[in-house]
Amino acid sequence: MIHSLGIDSVPVEKSSNESSVYADKSTVERVPSVALASLRCFSTRLFCLSLTLASTSAIRRRMLDCAGVEYTSARPDVDEAELKLGLCSARDIAVRLAEAKSLSIPGAWVIGSDSVVSSGGRLFGQPRDRHEAAEHLRFFSGKEMELTSAVALARGGELDWSHVETARLLVRHLSDDFIAHYLAAEWPEVGYTVGAFRLEARGVQLFERIDGDHFTILGMPLIPLLGALRERGLLPA
Repeated sequence: MIHSLGIDSVPVEKSSNESSVYADKSTVERVPSVALASLRCFSTRLFCLSLTLASTSAIRRRMLDCAGVEYTSARPDVDEAELKLGLCSARDIAVRLAEAKSLSIPGAWVIGSDSVVSSGGRLFGQPRDRHEAAEHLRFFSGKEMELTSAVALARGGELDWSHVETARLLVRHLSDDFIAHYLAAEWPEVGYTVGAFRLEARGVQLFERIDGDHFTILGMPLIPLLGALRERGLLPA
């Protein structure tokens, strides 16, 4: 039996890729008051948490997990196409989407994050299918790619803080044979990423040079976020 202090359910992860699917939430039982006298009997990860990540991205969850941040996660409720209307800057789009995600679900503190790739004067989102992923990779070949990631923090439904960073990645010349073998190994996982690559996997083979923060490239500026959480008393200083 899983116990909680005020949390009604816990998500059950069924997939480890960038668009992990959640199973129906499992019912949890309230912690009996007698148990509160001996908290050592319970893992703190089962207690009521005030921080929510508005994302189903496995890599963003993994970043927070590895950093030791306590949080719950939920799927953001945003219309990305509508939010992008009228915007042509990767920076503006990433910030607007990150802020909208942080405001899209209720919670004491909610984290939202988003990433946008630009190259050769074009903006790129997630490829719709494997054929489009190959087209994106052929376009990136021999060009510099800019990857912009933003993160936002909302408090009680009001925007409290946001931050955006851009990394620059020089894509080497990619042969058609390489692209075919690469997608055979990396699809469908890279279909859930902007730029059609995972830096933590075979995607590192795409590049000749990388300039920028590692976490920004993974999809969320983690170091500034951790600082913001400490400043607000959500992490020990």
